[in-house]
Amino acid sequence: MTKYQLPILNFQLRIGFAALLLIAILLAGCVAPKANPLLSVTHAPIPPTVTSTPLLPTATHTLVPPTATPTPTATPTPLRIWLDPAVPAAVQDLVSAALAKRFTVLTTSQAEADLRLGLNLSVPVARWVYAVAAPFPTFADEVHWEDVRNFWAGKAGALSEVSRDGKTPTLFVTADTLAVLQGLLGMPSAQAPISVTASAGLVDQAWANRKHAWAILPFDQLEPRWKVLRVDGASVLDKALEVDKYPLSLQFGLAGKETPSLAAALMPDGRLLTNRDTERMTVLIMTGVTAMTRSTAARMEEQGILYPAEKVGALLRSADLTHISNEVPFTEECPTPDFHSKSLTFCSSPRYVELLRAIGTDIVELTGNHVHDYGAQAMLETLEIYRREGWPYFGGGKNLEEARRPLVIEKNGNKLAFIGCNPVGPAIAWATADGPGAAPCDYEYVHAELAKLKAQVDVPIATLQYWEFELYEPTDQQRADFRGLVDAGAVIVSGSQAHQPQGFEFYKGGFIHYGLGNLFFDQMWSLGTRQEVIDRHVIYQGRHISTELYTYMLEDYSQPRPMTAKERQELLSALFKASGW
Repeated sequence: MTKYQLPILNFQLRIGFAALLLIAILLAGCVAPKANPLLSVTHAPIPPTVTSTPLLPTATHTLVPPTATPTPTATPTPLRIWLDPAVPAAVQDLVSAALAKRFTVLTTSQAEADLRLGLNLSVPVARWVYAVAAPFPTFADEVHWEDVRNFWAGKAGALSEVSRDGKTPTLFVTADTLAVLQGLLGMPSAQAPISVTASAGLVDQAWANRKHAWAILPFDQLEPRWKVLRVDGASVLDKALEVDKYPLSLQFGLAGKETPSLAAALMPDGRLLTNRDTERMTVLIMTGVTAMTRSTAARMEEQGILYPAEKVGALLRSADLTHISNEVPFTEECPTPDFHSKSLTFCSSPRYVELLRAIGTDIVELTGNHVHDYGAQAMLETLEIYRREGWPYFGGGKNLEEARRPLVIEKNGNKLAFIGCNPVGPAIAWATADGPGAAPCDYEYVHAELAKLKAQVDVPIATLQYWEFELYEPTDQQRADFRGLVDAGAVIVSGSQAHQPQGFEFYKGGFIHYGLGNLFFDQMWSLGTRQEVIDRHVIYQGRHISTELYTYMLEDYSQPRPMTAKERQELLSALFKASGW
């Protein structure tokens, strides 16, 4: 299996093609063709490239002619190759590596070529998927492909919905992606605002112009500062994407001499090379406060145990891993719920585990303030319920040792770790050496564990049951404590405490969400406590590449519903402002 199948190639700087041309001139008398200007869509050759390490079992570090035959004067017969400028450099790398031991020369003529590599040629060998994206603090969630084509054609106002200032946004691309788009769409209009930049600076340039910027980039080059936009309702972040129908899914193939043997070398298992392998993609959903008690529980008794999940359950079930922060213990001693209760001593009937089962719970966080409300025995019984359901938990446990222990999970080849704690208390909620409860925050311990996890897993995740603020903005101390977790090694930091959503931060390569708000809890006394955010994180080949924000509004003290477009923009506006964006 090649690196681009499982896992995908980690691209490196390619060896310049000048060496190959020099060999060709010396051995075959060929003249190196000149590369066409960047915006040209003529069939000018793109030099094949070689990485510093083998890409396929047959690859070598450099392209060299085969060992000389016994006849000193014999000249090897070159394989003349034509490369379509639309072929991504990464695909060229793979083909170059597969041909490393074959004497090859480039030709500018398709007709004279022995072998061609190009878009939609007869023997498919690679499928490359591209994402439409914008800087994270963008309100638009979707674009239409027809509008993308209108932008390319230079039509005024095209894609203005992506821009926060109502102007036609600038497209940020690399030179490599621009060549691919030219092969797909033809020459762009001079009126289409396009900025070509190096791959390493692409997201920085877009963020510097984030009020009117968008981008097209390879799927495997996504990172969380990008917001992936759906195209006609389809998203590259959805595993169920019909990739053949997605307009930015491009197929590259071979035609001509030695095609069967080269295709076999590139695809030893028969699978196309790709930069989007769903078998290496892990979708993690993280949620805020769940407390199936008081008015929420009363509604569950009246309307049915699954009533709260009717409008959010499909999303929660869709993930590979669904995280639930359940703050309330299960106990048979739990009284009949009272809709008008103001009590702060919480419990749930064991029957309510059916709701957690129905939404596809995979991981339970136990950092909540109320996990010990009905005593040690109730919490121990709750832990036993989770064990029977096969739900691993973290941030709490039967004693301090278990409560502090990180949870490590591997899914689809990605290894994730979860660690959580509660700095707030009350003390009765904290685990002790021989008693159950939530993990108290010993930051020295947590930081040391994160440092270890950073070396052991792909994505360490830290959660805090922090002090509760009815604010979108995090406090200065909150920023310091959450940032400290990133400094220690966390890639994702999530605030599980908030009853009102809070803002975000991209800090030293980590993603911080200071508070998600409630999931299933009866607080409807303010707009902020009704607003809810669910984070959908995407991990690909060991990297956190994207976070999508799903927004809900609590109804009937128990049931989240998707926000209207107006409600969503109002919440995102508040959160982006609180984040300094």
